[in-house]
Amino acid sequence: MMDQARSAFSNLFGGEPLSYTRFSLARQVDGDNSHVEMKLAVDEEENVDNNMRGKRANVSKPKRFNGCICYAIIAIIIFFLTGFMIGYLGYCKRVEPKVECGATESSETGEYVPELPSRLYWPDLKAMLSEKLNTVEFTNTIRRLSENYVPREAGSQKDESLAFYLEDQFRKLKLSKAWHDEHFVKIQVRDSSAQNSVTIKSMSGDMVYLVENPEGYVAYSKATTVTGKLVHANFGTKKDFEDLRFPVNGSLVIVRAGKITFAEKVANAESLNAIGVLIYMDRAKFPIVDADVPFFGHAHLGTGDPYTPGFPSFNHTQFPPSQSSGLPNIPVQTISRAGAEKLFENMEGDCPLTWKTESSCKLVTSQNRSVKLTVNNVLKEIRILNIFGVIKGFEEPDHYVVVGAQRDAWGPGAAKSSVGTALLLELAQIFSDMVLKGGFKPSRSIVFASWSAGDFGAVGATEWLEGYLSSLHLKAFTYINLDTAVLGTSNFKVSASPLLYSLIEKAMQDVKHPVTGLSLYRDSNWINKVEKLSFDNAAFPFLAYSGIPSVSFCFCEDTDYPYLGTTMDTYEVLYREIPQLNKMARAAAEVAGQLMIKLTHGVELNLNYEMYNDKILSFVRDMNQFRADIKEMGLNLQWLYSARGDFFRATSKLTTDYKNAERTNRFVMKEINDRIMKVEYHFLSPYVSPRDSPFRHIFWGSGSHTLSALLEHLKLRQKNNGAFNQTLLKNQLALATWTIQGAANALSGDIWDIDNEF
Repeated sequence: MMDQARSAFSNLFGGEPLSYTRFSLARQVDGDNSHVEMKLAVDEEENVDNNMRGKRANVSKPKRFNGCICYAIIAIIIFFLTGFMIGYLGYCKRVEPKVECGATESSETGEYVPELPSRLYWPDLKAMLSEKLNTVEFTNTIRRLSENYVPREAGSQKDESLAFYLEDQFRKLKLSKAWHDEHFVKIQVRDSSAQNSVTIKSMSGDMVYLVENPEGYVAYSKATTVTGKLVHANFGTKKDFEDLRFPVNGSLVIVRAGKITFAEKVANAESLNAIGVLIYMDRAKFPIVDADVPFFGHAHLGTGDPYTPGFPSFNHTQFPPSQSSGLPNIPVQTISRAGAEKLFENMEGDCPLTWKTESSCKLVTSQNRSVKLTVNNVLKEIRILNIFGVIKGFEEPDHYVVVGAQRDAWGPGAAKSSVGTALLLELAQIFSDMVLKGGFKPSRSIVFASWSAGDFGAVGATEWLEGYLSSLHLKAFTYINLDTAVLGTSNFKVSASPLLYSLIEKAMQDVKHPVTGLSLYRDSNWINKVEKLSFDNAAFPFLAYSGIPSVSFCFCEDTDYPYLGTTMDTYEVLYREIPQLNKMARAAAEVAGQLMIKLTHGVELNLNYEMYNDKILSFVRDMNQFRADIKEMGLNLQWLYSARGDFFRATSKLTTDYKNAERTNRFVMKEINDRIMKVEYHFLSPYVSPRDSPFRHIFWGSGSHTLSALLEHLKLRQKNNGAFNQTLLKNQLALATWTIQGAANALSGDIWDIDNEF
C-alpha cells in the first residue's frame, strides 16, 4: 500500500501523463470479504496477456482534466501566498520605520509626535491661522526693519543687506526653496555736484530770488532748465485742467499732491503743452506741522525700468537704445509747503473755495514775475535683487499664488515698505509651521516675493514679470500685494480683479475689525466702490500687464497717510498715528492668510469668473448711451451684443461643467481650473504690442485699446467733433469686441464646444 501511495503521489506531480487509477472489486481466495483494491493502470498493463497488447487501452479524457484542476489549485495557492507576503511587507514599510514589523513599539519613545489628521478642512485651517497670528508681535518686526535697515533706497547697501537677510530667513524657515533674481536697471537720482533749484525772476531779469534747493526730487524728470509763468492747477487731474481759467501752454504748472499719481499729473500737464511741473503737499490734505518736509516720487507713466520697455533687465542684457513712451519730456520737481508759500507771495488770484485748500493759495504769477525751474537729476545703473521663497503644493506645484511686498524706500519707509515686508516675513513663518507641524497640505504652491526698486515704479516686480512673460500667466493665478497694508484704522479699502471679489467678501465676513470687533463686511455695495489699481501699486503690472488676478488692500483713513514718501515715514511716527499698529497688522495678515488658504487648499480654484459678466454688461449699457452717434456713423452694436452673449453662455457652461464634475477626478478638475486661470489673461488685447502698450488689459490697462478710452472717445465726438477720429473709433470698437469674443471662446474650452455665429 505504501508503494502504491508513493506511486500515486509521483504520478500526481510528475508521473506519466497518461496514467490513471482504476478501482477493482475482487474476492480473496481465502474467503475474506470483498475489498476495494486500487491499482495503477501502469502496473496492471504489465500483466496483460500478449494477445491483448495490440488493443488500445480505453483511456477517457477526464484524467487530463483532473490533472489541470490540480495544477490550477496549486497555482492559486502560490499566487495567494505571494500576494499576501507582498502586501504584508508593504504594510510594514508604511508604518514607523523604527519599529520592526511584527514587534511592539516600546512605550518609552524619545519624542512624542502628535498624530495629525488625514485631511484638514477650512474651519480647522482658519482656526490654526488665527491661533498662530495671536502669538506674533508684528510691531517688533516693523521696528527692527525700520531701525536696522535705513536708509534703503533701491540698490543701496542697506537694501542689499535686507535682501540677503530675508533670503536667509526663508531658508531658516525650511521653505521648499529660497532664491533671488538679479537685475541691472537704470534709476534717476539727484546730482551730487549740482543742486536742483526753484527761483523767482522779474521780467526785466534784474532780480533773482531763490525759493528753494529741494532735498526731495522726482525720478525720471527731464534734466533741463525752464522759465515761464506759473499757473496753479489744483490736483492736476484732467477735469482740473479743463476747469482752469488760464491757459497753461508755455507755462509752468504747480499742483497739489494727492488724488492721482505724480506721473498722471505730469502727463496731463504735458498734454496741454506746459513746460514744467512743481508738486507740493498742502496742509489741508497733508496736515504735517513741519512745512519744510521734503518728499519723493517718480514721473514715469508706467512700471519697470523705463529704459528697457517690455524687456527684462537680466544680466546686463543688451538692447537697442530705447525708452518708455511714459517718460516725461518736461522737468518735474517736488517742493516743500514752505517753498510753495513763497511762490504764492508772488502770485495773484484766489484759489476757488471748492478746492478746500489754504487761503494763501494763489492761481497765477503776477505780470512782472516768472519762475525758473532747474533739474539736474542724473541716471544711475544699479543692481537690484528680488528675493523669493516657495512652499510647494502637494498636488499642483506648478500653479501658485504669489504674495509680495516692496522692500526699498526713499527715506525711512516704515509705512511704505516695513509693514509689508514684516507681514511677508511673518506669513512665511506661519505657513511654514502650518505645513511642517500642523498638517496643512496646500494643493497649489505659495511664492513669497520681496521686490526692490518699488519706489521707482514697481521696477523689481515688473522686470520679473517681463522675464517670464510667455509662461507666467499659465502658472501664477493670483497676486496678493502687502504694500502699505496699514495706514490707519477707520476704513478697509480694496482694489482687485473681479475674479477675486467673492473670495474677498468671504474674508471680510470672517475677519473682525481689531478696534470695533465688528466684521469687516459692513457695506453690501462695497464692490461698486472698488477703485482701480494705480500705476504706483505693484499689483497693477500683474493685472494689467500679465493678466494675473491681483488684489491690494489697506486699513486706512478717509484722507491720505501724510508721511508716505517723506523723511518722516518713521516707526515712531507710524506708531504715534496708529497706536493699535500690532492689532491692525494682525488683521491685515489674517485677511491675506485666509485668501492664501482659500486659493491653495481646495481642489477647485476659487476665482469667480462670472463677475466679469457684470463688467461687460455695464460697458454695453454705457455704449447704449451713444447708439444715436454710432448709428450716424453707419455702425451698430450687434456684434458687441453677440460677444457679450457668448461670454455669458461660456461662463454658464463652465459653471455647469464644474457642478457636474467629479471632485475626486483630478484630471477633470485640472482641466476646469486651467480654463478658469485663463479668463483674466484673455482680456489682454492681442491687437496691441506689449512693448508699445504694455498694459493691454481692456478693463484695467492704459491706452487707446481700453474700454474706458473707447467711451472717452465717443464723448469727445459730442464735446469737440473736430478732435474726433472716426477711423480710430471703428478700430477701437472692432478690437474691443473681438477681445471680448476671444475671452468667451477661450472660456468655452475646445473649438468644437464654441457656439457663436462669427
